[in-house]
Amino acid sequence: MYYPRTAEKELKELGKYFPCITIYGPRQVGKSTLVRHAFGDRFTTVSLDDFENLALALNNPKLFLDSNPCPVIIDEIQRAPILLMEIKRRIDLEREKWLDKDEPNQLLYVLTVSNQYELRHGVSESLAGRTAVFHFNSFSLAEKRQIAGELFNPDIADLYQKERRLKLNPLNRNDVFKEIFQGGMPSIVAGGMPRDMFFKSYVDTYIEKDVRRLISTDSLILFRSFLSFVALRTAQEVHYDEIANSVGIDVKTVKKWLSILECSGIIVFLQPYMANISNRIIKAPKLYFMDTGLASYLCGWQDENMLEKGVMAGAFYETFVVSELIKNLTFRGKEWNGTLYYYRDTNQKEVDLLFVSGQAIYPIEIKKGISPSKPTKNFSVLTKYGLPIKTGLVIDSCDAIRPINEEAYSVPVALIE
Repeated sequence: MYYPRTAEKELKELGKYFPCITIYGPRQVGKSTLVRHAFGDRFTTVSLDDFENLALALNNPKLFLDSNPCPVIIDEIQRAPILLMEIKRRIDLEREKWLDKDEPNQLLYVLTVSNQYELRHGVSESLAGRTAVFHFNSFSLAEKRQIAGELFNPDIADLYQKERRLKLNPLNRNDVFKEIFQGGMPSIVAGGMPRDMFFKSYVDTYIEKDVRRLISTDSLILFRSFLSFVALRTAQEVHYDEIANSVGIDVKTVKKWLSILECSGIIVFLQPYMANISNRIIKAPKLYFMDTGLASYLCGWQDENMLEKGVMAGAFYETFVVSELIKNLTFRGKEWNGTLYYYRDTNQKEVDLLFVSGQAIYPIEIKKGISPSKPTKNFSVLTKYGLPIKTGLVIDSCDAIRPINEEAYSVPVALIE
């Protein structure tokens, strides 16, 4: 069953202006299905997971592209970075023809990437100015519920209007933890595959196809332990020494392996907000898994009730909200870096999330239950930045927007959709 993806509209729009689109996202989040629905009526598809295709691409890039003429979708382009220079050459030749004939841009190539570790510089250098870059991931809550949703705006007046306009069904805490435990992988949500069966295969495939090329074979079992340990640290600050000592590897290896996870789209790093006042701000980023189902599987939670009642319930609720906000922005072609931050200083004053819009800061707290009466005691520390501090939000499991005090409103988690 096909669930409509929010990103489809944005991709079609990008195709009007760029000759190439590069889509980054983890394995099995629906990249190939997305591009087939967006462009499949006139594009052919070739996958570099196929050994014969890969061998030809590596040994003779020109012949490979001659054999797969544009417009073409090339899946898993990171397996043959050598193709990028030949794609650049062909795009430039086609552009000259369009200019001579005064024709509009034509989309020629759609490239999918499941691990950009090997392509971090390749795409930006080879296809600069020629490709649109789009970040994709597993289903958002809105997509799972098959709701169109809207771009999130933290302004409380806008949220009130959205609540009235969309009439969303609220989610109580138990509902949210069901969503957290399941995650957003299409094979589970739309395909009906048993969750644990899928994630076991997913982790094995990820390590075999993506990680094996990047680390030594004798480290693969240790990497699996590292993956589970990192899942236990979701929504926490990254301390490389702690991870290194716990897993039994050195700090340099920790940084490399975290970079592999980030380049795979499995985790993201939320940076602290500093704005030039750095001497008293904790500088470590916070780590979040982008699919809470994968994270809960790696942690070994047996069901959503155990997760909801466990010691990590708050961390997973926070991970869910942050990942949903990132998907809400990126699926609509917006950058989340430069918009979302967290705050914590050396006096242990914290704000879970800062949504920075223009020259204004919207402080956000995330609570797994219904908000207490005084959850916003730290919002006032943000005044030192000299920027307007807007009405704050406490995203929780309530059923409607309600004022908490003069500083903040309680907002249902469903309004992120």
